Amino acid sequence: MNTPVNLFKQALQNQQPQIGLWMGLASAYTAEICALAGFDWLVIDGEHAPNDLSSIQAQLQTLAAYPVSHPVCRVPVGETALIKQYLDLGAQNILVPMVDTAEQAAQLVRAMRYPQDDGQGGVRGMAGARASRWGHYSDYFKRANEEVCLLVQVESREALKNLDAIVATPGVDGVFIGPADLSASMGHVGNAAHPDVQAAIADAIARILKAGKAPGILTPDRQLAEQYLKLGAVFVAVGLDTQILMRQTAELAAHFKTTVKAVSADKGQTY
Repeated sequence: MNTPVNLFKQALQNQQPQIGLWMGLASAYTAEICALAGFDWLVIDGEHAPNDLSSIQAQLQTLAAYPVSHPVCRVPVGETALIKQYLDLGAQNILVPMVDTAEQAAQLVRAMRYPQDDGQGGVRGMAGARASRWGHYSDYFKRANEEVCLLVQVESREALKNLDAIVATPGVDGVFIGPADLSASMGHVGNAAHPDVQAAIADAIARILKAGKAPGILTPDRQLAEQYLKLGAVFVAVGLDTQILMRQTAELAAHFKTTVKAVSADKGQTY
C-alpha cells in the first residue's frame, strides 16, 4: 500500500474551486451526513468546537469512506506538539488560526514536516501511527512531506500587514481569511459585512492569488460566497452544521408554534 495523493492539495494548487462546510457538532454521526451531501471539503473544528483527539479520529475514520469530501482539521492553536498529534491521527490538511507573521508561518511549516536528508524538512517527530496505517503505507515517511497541506488563517490587522510575507513562506499551501475575527480586529465587531472589512477581504484575496497561493474563506451568506468565488477565492466554506441545525429546527418549530420565532441570518454574517 502506498501513501495516498492529497487530492485536496492538488485542487488548491490547480486553483480548482472547492466548496466546503464547517463541522462543529463534534460527531462522526453527523460528519457522515455532511459527507453524503457531496461537499469538496469538510472542516473538523478543534478551535471553537468541543472536539478532542478521539472525536477527531472518529470523524477522520468516518470520512475515509467518502473520498469525495476531504477533511480539513483545524487545530485550536499552532503548537508543534499538537500539530504532530493531528498528523499522526491521519489528518493531511491542517488549518491553523491566528497566524500574524511569516515567522509563525515558517514555524508551522516545520511542525508539519519530517526531517529530510536534504535538510529542507522539519521537526515533526518520527512516528507514523494511524497516518502511515501503522506501517502499511511503506513509503509514508518519504512521501508525507509532499502530501500534507498547511492552511494558515489571516484574521487581524497585523496579519494583513504581513500578508505578503506570510503568503511567500515556502510550505504554506493556502491562506484562509477569517472574517469574524478580522472584523473585530478592524473595530467592527460582529459586522463582517462592513464595507471596510469587505474591501480588506477583496484586497487580501487578490494579494494571495498574485502570490500563486489559494485563498479561502467562510460565509453562510450565499450571495457573498458567490462574490468571493468570483473574486478568485479557491476554497470557500458556505455553511456551518451548527447553524444549519439551529435555523432549520427553529424554522420548523416556528411554523407550528406561534410562541417560537424563526432565526434568519443577517446579510454578511459569518458565525
